[in-house]
Amino acid sequence: MKILAVTSEMVPYAKTGGLADVMGALPQALGRQGHDVRVFLPLYDTIEAQHLRLEVMIESMEVQLGAHRYGVRVVRDLDNPAAYLVYCPALYHRGRLYTRDGDEHRRFLVLGLAALHAAQRMGFAPDVVHCHDWQASLLPLLLRVRFGWDRLFAGSRTLLTIHNLNYQGRLPASALPDLHLSGSEHLLHQEQLRGGMINLLLHGILYADGVSTVSPTYAREIQTPERGAELDAFLRARTSTVVGVLNGVDYGVWSPEVDPHLAHRYSADTLDGKEANKEALLREAGLPYVPGVPLIGVVSRLVGQKGFELLPEVLPRMLARGEVQLVALGSGEARIEGIFERLQQRFPRQVAFLRAFSNPVAHRIEAGADLFLMPSRYEPCGLNQLYSLRYGTVPVVHQTGGLADTVQLWSPRDGSGTGFPFAHYTAEGLRWALGAAVEAYRDRGVWRQLQRNGMAQDYSWDRQAGLYSALFERLTR
Repeated sequence: MKILAVTSEMVPYAKTGGLADVMGALPQALGRQGHDVRVFLPLYDTIEAQHLRLEVMIESMEVQLGAHRYGVRVVRDLDNPAAYLVYCPALYHRGRLYTRDGDEHRRFLVLGLAALHAAQRMGFAPDVVHCHDWQASLLPLLLRVRFGWDRLFAGSRTLLTIHNLNYQGRLPASALPDLHLSGSEHLLHQEQLRGGMINLLLHGILYADGVSTVSPTYAREIQTPERGAELDAFLRARTSTVVGVLNGVDYGVWSPEVDPHLAHRYSADTLDGKEANKEALLREAGLPYVPGVPLIGVVSRLVGQKGFELLPEVLPRMLARGEVQLVALGSGEARIEGIFERLQQRFPRQVAFLRAFSNPVAHRIEAGADLFLMPSRYEPCGLNQLYSLRYGTVPVVHQTGGLADTVQLWSPRDGSGTGFPFAHYTAEGLRWALGAAVEAYRDRGVWRQLQRNGMAQDYSWDRQAGLYSALFERLTR
């Protein structure tokens, strides 16, 4: 099939979260299955374009949104032929990926329209236009209203993938002239429009041929009032076409057998190498190595969604008793950073907080930690628990979204399970899960079985891309 994808992030060019990892790996996996995938994303000024081998595909093209006209150029990365980057300094040279500027919606509407105009110029007739998150969510409607005349798109179907429902692209109604819908305003949600608001993600839900999200449990959760972010009724109205497909892992990058960032490589058959990585990580973090004490790892954006406000009621007692150590990597909201800073100040020989992000250090935490903590309030999919399973690092997670789909409760009765999910988002739930994990850690045989169970899981992108292929086939049928 021919797949035209539109995204605001893609590894290795631009990343703030899991969307970038998905878009770096999924097109490659689909390509290996024989699909022709072309991914359009902005050429931000944060991308070190001088280090890329770029080929100009379209020298000059004008995109108009209401009274605004933008000249754009489309280039392709010769070392990653699936990547098409849209050059428009007026929109994408802001020193960061996302802004609070008044033209934020135009930045990404231009991206989507440039992708469709480029497809016309290249004679590329997509079987599926794959729209990611609110930034591309108006494309299904625009494709019908503004490109319906072009037989190139006659067979095209649209898929909206929601990576996080809470980001919706809400605009004031005064932005209506910018939407390229002159004469078709009646197709917008009229009640919201009368209320002075336009929700871009909502219109993707209304007009895309299919809607997917990044785990089966999250697909169910977003159809409930608790997790639906005020869009649950619209999702329930088309529940038969709302599908959850888990994200995958690139095991060529995230695997302890090949990871270049580790002091010691290891496998399920050579788990002593994991303990050597733990010692090396503790040295790097400035903490003592204490045999028999499990090390908890955290690698995360430090925001309210991630659930770390539960820690002050649980960790200080465990740390005071010498039951655990903690190495945390991340940055974000000051109040969440403060939780880790205070733990480090109170327990300087047991807690190390690295207020930053470093990909090599993230790999070393995955390899060196015994437990990986993800107490998220909600988690559409989550990737770090998948990395942790591969590295023999046992996840302790809140049982929500993709965490519920990928971490199975350890059963001492039959030796099955891969971690310790807790069902109730409370300090008591987290205390129970960490206590059960520490107890299991004290039995070497149990712990080895838990580690090997996790390392045997297959969440490779080749497997998950097959599920996307099947979804594309259903849409086009």
